[in-house]
Amino acid sequence: QVQLVESGGGVVQAGDSLRLSCAASGRTDSSYPMGWFRQAPGKEREFVAAISSNDRSTGYADSVKGRFTISRGNAKNTMSLQMNSLKPEDTAVYYCAMKRGTYSSGYYRSAGAYDIWGQGTQVTVSS
Repeated sequence: QVQLVESGGGVVQAGDSLRLSCAASGRTDSSYPMGWFRQAPGKEREFVAAISSNDRSTGYADSVKGRFTISRGNAKNTMSLQMNSLKPEDTAVYYCAMKRGTYSSGYYRSAGAYDIWGQGTQVTVSS
């Protein structure tokens, strides 16, 4: 059984940085396309960032472009989201996701494209 576990969330002030990590365990291939999504209270889950299976393509939501960076971790089966210049509107539960069975040079913005999800990690940015 494949599991994704996020870590690195916390409470920070506006302008600070955080680095989220996502570790995949079980019978899986960390080369699959992966992504980060977030959900704030009372709002729908939204796309944050995604990376293709060959790491050549990355995509970001306009709201985080230039501030967040998605990357595969140095450790096997890990993925990270470096978040800089955090804003109060970045406050949300952040989820990592994996699209198994696909080796694509593209990335996926739609939550429906992913079939494995982590439990989420809370990020709170105070003003």
